[in-house]
Amino acid sequence: MLRDRWPALTGELRTALTAEREPALARQVDELVVVQPCGCGDGFCQSFYTAPRPNGPWGPGHRNVELDPPWRGLLILDVVGDRIVYVEVLNRPPLT
Repeated sequence: MLRDRWPALTGELRTALTAEREPALARQVDELVVVQPCGCGDGFCQSFYTAPRPNGPWGPGHRNVELDPPWRGLLILDVVGDRIVYVEVLNRPPLT
């Protein structure tokens, strides 16, 4: 679970989603599972999948939710339907 692996990020994500008026997504945060890391190899990337990685684009119902993180960097979610499927974490100090 995300909350067990990175409790600080879990709180930051929930707070940012609440501030962005995304309460349905904020309610998912405590139940997110880290399925696999991004794997791009970039040193500034700590992104991860919370659903199986697709073989192509995410498909219908996909949207990005750009959040205002409490660090100088990026926090962007890929959402399909109403489900968080990928968390993009860029230029953040090591996840905690």
